[in-house]
Amino acid sequence: MLAIAAAGANACAGDPRTADGREPMGSDPPAPPAAPPAEAAAFEERADDLGLAFQHRNGARGRYLLPEIMGSGAALFDVDGDGDLDAYLVQGAELEPDAGDGGSPARDRLFRNELAETGELRFVDATDDSGIESTGYGMGVAAADFDGDGRIDLYVTNLGPNRLWRNIGGGRFEDATEAARADDPRWSVPAAFFDYDGDGMLDLFVANYVDFNLGSHTLCTFGSGEPDYCSPKTYRAEPDRLFRNLGDGRFEQTTGRAGLAAEFGNGLGAAAADLDLDGRLDLYVANDGTPNQMWMNRGGGRFENRALFGGSAVNRRGEPEAGMGIGVGDMDGDGDEDLYVTHITGETSTLYLNDGEGHFIDAGMPAGLDPPSLPMTGFGTGWFDFDNDGDLDLLAVNGAVRRLDRARSGDAAAAREAAGTGHERRFGQPNQLFRNLGGGRFEDASPLGGPAFAAYEVSRGAAFGDVDNDGDTDVLITNNDGPARLLMNLVGQNGGWIGLRLVTADGNRDALGSVVHVALDDGRVLMRRVRAAMSYASSSDPRVLVGIGEAAVKDIRVSWLAGDEESFGALAPGAYHELRQGQAGR
Repeated sequence: MLAIAAAGANACAGDPRTADGREPMGSDPPAPPAAPPAEAAAFEERADDLGLAFQHRNGARGRYLLPEIMGSGAALFDVDGDGDLDAYLVQGAELEPDAGDGGSPARDRLFRNELAETGELRFVDATDDSGIESTGYGMGVAAADFDGDGRIDLYVTNLGPNRLWRNIGGGRFEDATEAARADDPRWSVPAAFFDYDGDGMLDLFVANYVDFNLGSHTLCTFGSGEPDYCSPKTYRAEPDRLFRNLGDGRFEQTTGRAGLAAEFGNGLGAAAADLDLDGRLDLYVANDGTPNQMWMNRGGGRFENRALFGGSAVNRRGEPEAGMGIGVGDMDGDGDEDLYVTHITGETSTLYLNDGEGHFIDAGMPAGLDPPSLPMTGFGTGWFDFDNDGDLDLLAVNGAVRRLDRARSGDAAAAREAAGTGHERRFGQPNQLFRNLGGGRFEDASPLGGPAFAAYEVSRGAAFGDVDNDGDTDVLITNNDGPARLLMNLVGQNGGWIGLRLVTADGNRDALGSVVHVALDDGRVLMRRVRAAMSYASSSDPRVLVGIGEAAVKDIRVSWLAGDEESFGALAPGAYHELRQGQAGR
């Protein structure tokens, strides 16, 4: 497997051949290894029986239009402020509507969680009463309280005009896109709310992909001459956009002034983090087949791309890869945040290890993450502690973007034949769970994940959060032209944990970007950042859930994004706590 040539020139939906023109040997994912019999499954898929019934539609009709294979994402957020996580699922559409189709167009769906009201985990479809009329060709979603009124709003990216849905309370939203001046009419995929200038208001970053329209569609072919999806390099890359929050419900576009207009690529992933520990939020952008950007925040509203000099623009061989999803977290417990970027089949997904000053090395091979990622096309991803032992584990959800060679025999081919739809047979791949062994090493624990990790589906978005408030992290996964999946964690609640919601001094807003340090009596200090935007086109629970294993909490220290620090002492484990800025010791 290690001898397979990485096709650095290939892009996410690209030419299925390697750089020397050969078919990639890694196109067929191997069957997951046999599960250790002593361990029970860590997750159970329960979307349908919990009322989260959603079927994504990509509108494919055999022309292999590039947007069909790229969507879409999801959000886990508290729409009504009742303390439990609701769900928003982004829908596709018909790119070429047939006048004779009839019926209503597909729509994004909002599902309300009734856990707080009834004590029972159950979702109900609240779309019709929400006022949301999102019928565009959807891609991604970002969830945050942009106007500081205590209610979480939604920014939905599309192939075409984006939409900012302002939460007006009572589970209802209004379209504030025009009033807020937050639109971008191109093909946007990820969006991220973050306070880049430290003024206490959430700004907005939107990454754009390529200039695609039906008139510019090009017919591309598979190695055998059959039609297939084109590389994004077939089209022109589109510039990204940065919007500064003015504090009055409006944004101003500051892309050029901030320096972000100088460089751009085929953007698919975006996440904010303080990568050099200078107290300012930086921005990392994963690009599909072009070098990634690492926009270091220099203060005064200015950024500088240091990805090439910082070692995070390309892989260890100096090649740009097909970047899709981004995981950000302190995976080795050294107090800084590391990056994991998912890539296409034939390329290894990349673990960028941070030295604390914003300099990275490609550490996927010694970590044991390179070989299992080579046959996969990864999208949504994230660091999370699924077993609550204090070490961050890793999830990658997969699904091909080019037609798989079904002529090969073996277990993987047989599994695809039994997978279900033709779409799944052509593009389905299993998802992967990697357990942190400590010392910078991981093992493929996918069999431990249960049957959901053996299914061959075309997964895209992954949103993380404690859906049932039992103290462990569950995962909402979207599938291209397939059903949403809700993976309920069955093991994390058995370990020690503490849940923290950090809020601004007025109590109105999640303190996105702030950092928690949890000191344990075994000598470890666990660092976690408050964030929602990560993964692929998705938004996650901003609450910080910290696994502590069998240790006891000695102290909880918060470094607020505004610059001040507070100690909240030894809070009780096994419960969620709200930490308000300026309220320590009260």
